[in-house]
Amino acid sequence: MPKDKKTIFFCQNCGFESAKWLGQCPGCHQWNTFVEEPVTASKPGKSAAGSAAGGRSRERALPRSLSEISLDQGARITTDIGELDRVLGGGIVRGSLILIGGDPGIGKSTLLLQVCRQLSGKGVRVLYVSGEESLQQIKMRAVRIGDFTDDLKLLCETSLDTVAQVVERDRPQLLIIDSIQTMYNEDVSSSPGSVSQVRESTGVLLRLAKTLQIPVFIVGHMTKDGNVAGPRVLEHMVDTVLYFEGEKRETYRILRAAKNRFGSTNEIGVFEMRAEGLAEVTNPSEYMLDGRPLGASGSVVACSMEGTRPIMIEIQALVCHSNFAIPRRTANGADYNRVNLLMAVLEKRARINLSNSDAYINITGGVRMSEPAVDLGILLAIVSSVRDLPIDSSTVVFGEAGLSGEIRSVAMAEQRIREAEKLGFTKVILPKACMRSLRGIEQDCQIQLFPVSHIQEAIAVISKQR
Repeated sequence: MPKDKKTIFFCQNCGFESAKWLGQCPGCHQWNTFVEEPVTASKPGKSAAGSAAGGRSRERALPRSLSEISLDQGARITTDIGELDRVLGGGIVRGSLILIGGDPGIGKSTLLLQVCRQLSGKGVRVLYVSGEESLQQIKMRAVRIGDFTDDLKLLCETSLDTVAQVVERDRPQLLIIDSIQTMYNEDVSSSPGSVSQVRESTGVLLRLAKTLQIPVFIVGHMTKDGNVAGPRVLEHMVDTVLYFEGEKRETYRILRAAKNRFGSTNEIGVFEMRAEGLAEVTNPSEYMLDGRPLGASGSVVACSMEGTRPIMIEIQALVCHSNFAIPRRTANGADYNRVNLLMAVLEKRARINLSNSDAYINITGGVRMSEPAVDLGILLAIVSSVRDLPIDSSTVVFGEAGLSGEIRSVAMAEQRIREAEKLGFTKVILPKACMRSLRGIEQDCQIQLFPVSHIQEAIAVISKQR
């Protein structure tokens, strides 16, 4: 073997390097994650990104004070796709490296092609590099989406050195790589998609983005565990990590930020997959509540916050007698351990016997909510099912439950109430502690408020509404 080549073992989960194979990774403590990769030592100045810096490397090495740094370079590029701009924090930051992952066929390439259409229509020069599809395949999908201008350039290439040369020569204003697992760096001898190739290729794109101030989108494949394929260090290298989620049997998709150096990670974007591409869902509450049964027990509407956006969701509960010694408990869309905790609170504080009952909790719409404000909705849905007590369909609930049965305050109560009024709800059950921040709202909103401080008070409210 040549002297400049060697073999290193990489952890597929976190990217930890070792000279020999290990059963357990010292970095992430996972078992059987090491793979052997032949690597070649890179020569200084030979990398594809080295030429991108050119003669500016000495200038960029000089330290600068804060007063000398202009914020004009951080101006965002809006895509005119409101749901995407919301998740990104207001638009695309120049020089940022954005990783978008999702299951096969979820719509990653379609979304990015729509971004190309919007930006090229505004005169932004876009370079779309595909290592998976031919030019004809991209053209077929583009015809379905709409008309494109000549500011969009397509390149089918897997060599990252060639891509870097094209970027250095043409200087596009946006670069899209689809996907990172198909790219290979000639300085690394391992095959495309391997741990070392993905890591080194991402490093080249990172240097291109920072030195040329070009925003770069990277498409990443997903593993069976739902994580982006490749070393865990990949997510640490990029500025933003976006996950495209959704059930293949459903037409709705959710774009969620797992990491964002330029904005919040609490925002979500909702899309609907149609024949002509992805369409924005500006009011997710409407489709979350579509088909909601009226007058059925075990169903209640709760309000959850995703970033600054209030979303109305329907929580369903089915509680029935168990034929087994250990009752079965199932939670779909909610945390399983949290549901068990709330059922224990009902048994202890509300004197409702659930020890011999099966319980099934479901949040409709295929979404997963982890905010504590949905606690009160889960509690009342369970009580409604146990007592066969339908809750008024015009009622919205929100509040966090404590182990003593108290209903605790939640943030942004006014936004939740105004969203409920906009959707036609007339009653809101909320924590009494939130009333201090809602002074005067009853005069502005034509909605009836029912403040409660304990779970027993909330049960009494829905009992009187019958």
